[in-house]
Amino acid sequence: MWVLYSERPLRGEELCHALGVEIGSADPDLENIPTLRTLVASCLGLVTVEASSSTVRLVHITLQEHLSSDPTLFHHPHSAIAEVCLTYLNFGSVRDLSPTLRSAPSTIPFLDYASVHWGRYARSEVTGNIKTLALRLLDIFDRHICAQLLLLRYYNEIFEEPYYRGKAGPVGFTGLHGVAFLGIVEIAEGVLDMKEWDVNAADCTGSAALTWAAIRGQEEVVKMFLERGVNPDQADTFYGRTPLLWAARNGHSGIVKILLKRGDVNPNQADTSSGWTPLLYAARNGDSRAVNLFLERGDVDPGRADTFYGQTPLFWAARNGHSRVIEMLLEREGVNPDQADTFYGRAPLSLAAENGHSGVVKMLLERGDVDPGQADTSDGRTPLLWAARNGHSATVKILLERGGVNPDQADTFYGRTPLLWAARNQHSGVVNILLERGDVDPNRSDTKFGQTPLSCAAQSGQEEVANMLLERVEVNPDQADTIYGRTPLLWAALNGNSGVVKMLLERGDVNPNQTDTKYGQTPLLWAAQNGQDEVVKMLLKRRDVNPDHADTEYGQTPLSWAAEKGHSGVVKMLLEREDVNPDQADTKYGQTPLSWAAENGHSAIVKMFLERGDVNPDQADTIYGRTPLSWAAENGHSGVVKMLLEREDVNPDQADTKYGQGPLSWAAENGQEEVVKMLLERGDVNPDQADSIYSRAPLSLAAENGHSGVVKALLEQRDVHTARPDNS
Repeated sequence: MWVLYSERPLRGEELCHALGVEIGSADPDLENIPTLRTLVASCLGLVTVEASSSTVRLVHITLQEHLSSDPTLFHHPHSAIAEVCLTYLNFGSVRDLSPTLRSAPSTIPFLDYASVHWGRYARSEVTGNIKTLALRLLDIFDRHICAQLLLLRYYNEIFEEPYYRGKAGPVGFTGLHGVAFLGIVEIAEGVLDMKEWDVNAADCTGSAALTWAAIRGQEEVVKMFLERGVNPDQADTFYGRTPLLWAARNGHSGIVKILLKRGDVNPNQADTSSGWTPLLYAARNGDSRAVNLFLERGDVDPGRADTFYGQTPLFWAARNGHSRVIEMLLEREGVNPDQADTFYGRAPLSLAAENGHSGVVKMLLERGDVDPGQADTSDGRTPLLWAARNGHSATVKILLERGGVNPDQADTFYGRTPLLWAARNQHSGVVNILLERGDVDPNRSDTKFGQTPLSCAAQSGQEEVANMLLERVEVNPDQADTIYGRTPLLWAALNGNSGVVKMLLERGDVNPNQTDTKYGQTPLLWAAQNGQDEVVKMLLKRRDVNPDHADTEYGQTPLSWAAEKGHSGVVKMLLEREDVNPDQADTKYGQTPLSWAAENGHSAIVKMFLERGDVNPDQADTIYGRTPLSWAAENGHSGVVKMLLEREDVNPDQADTKYGQGPLSWAAENGQEEVVKMLLERGDVNPDQADSIYSRAPLSLAAENGHSGVVKALLEQRDVHTARPDNS
């Protein structure tokens, strides 16, 4: 019963404590609490415990379906569970807990569940005992940890940043507020008769009891409170929302109807946080019943905007696609169908187009007082631009059928046309619609980055869009953007979009060697750097592609970049070419491809180079004078070090020209113990060789940096001076 009817999965310890409750007892009897093993054994294999979460569940969904199919299987399960929860909450040890605690003590594991869910069970079925237990709890509700846990759970679930932190406890959240929150009508009557209440008193959240009933949609409780002389128009102190506002906001149209019948409720009262009226909330939610109730009144302004963004009810209804609400609003004389908000300068049509509400777009365009080409004031985007940007083909078609729509109008921020946005965001259907028109420039670039629609399609790998554009004679397939100077081929190669690369290479008017203006990199260079094997293969098949062209920023060739980044497939393809220099050093650091591969520990690539007869395995770079072995030793790439040490043409003791440190010195300084041991096994490595700057030996560097394993290995060498000072 407990597992079947639980509001959330119960942990084993929670369920054991629940089963140990004796109805009518004043405190828990620990001897009554079964062990989890006993609990599982008693259920004859029908329940199991999840190892990951320690929660108890039925063994299979089919069992749950079977048990749920017979509502008479368990005798009054909701009231039975409610009695256990309330008995638990009324235990003396629980009532004595501080209401300022933010979580249940681990010794009382069932407290959180009972606090949060007892009302849901009681609302389903109230017995005399439940009412007695509930009234006893509600009498001290604002001093009970149950109220604290209930509020904390509510605000943590509803709000990302709840304003109720619970530091002082649930002050003022009395039994009256609690029963309004929970909506248990039978118990609410008992609470109201319990004593003289200040029915309009606000609690720690700034809300009166009626406010809670309106927030939670407790219609019968609202009626009950209104009969007791409650102020029906009292706003909370945090948001400044009246009960009517809360009911409209949360979609409780029944409560809206009750409150609007009263003469002492202001239907236009806006909240203080955003200036939203009840009608605005109802329109946003598409609550046509509530909207109709407001519009039937003569004292509600249907076109009133909020005070923060200046957005009207029609604005929100259009944004969310609430056609019925829009119909009702457009029938009113006080509604301007083309009124833009004051923050972004966007009209209802713009919002409907952005979100693809084609029915709403059509409805608005049927009016003579809506401008179909009106751009917003923030980015200068028209309704067509918004629809094209988000790929709403049906909406694009509807807008293009209008005479007052410019299909090629760019926004004012990026300078992008509808075609550019559609191409950039991979909306091939919209691209096709726009390209069928004679008044759309398919080669027009934006003003911020200078990219054409083809460039955008190539960058994102949209083969269908790229193919459509390449069929147009007006499209320049080799036009570079103005920021990086990259052509469509460059963008496609950089991102590995092989389908687009293939299309472009089949053209006679595309330069496969065209470099960008920022880094001086060719398509092959970008593809090699990013490990785009398929694109590299395509480009190398071209006789007019220079496979050894270096960039202008670092002077690195495609082979150098591929070796540095560890793209072994690309390295293999390039090394198979006779017109690629495998030992070409870059111009910025003077490192060879082997040096880059060794520094980054790409052992498979290092092996490829070492198997060749035209690569110098001991060539030092020009900036630091460091050999491949030096770089590999510093970074602890033992596999690479091993390969290099097996070569007779590699000097294992070669010091660099900048610091005068040998491979052993670099390895010792960086704690590369395995590499240090490899080098020390060699008879031609000086274990006590000092650098040329500070005259510090490997032992000194290892000791300074706390590398005890390296220190130990060096101390085992007979020719290491342990008391040798450096010259600094």
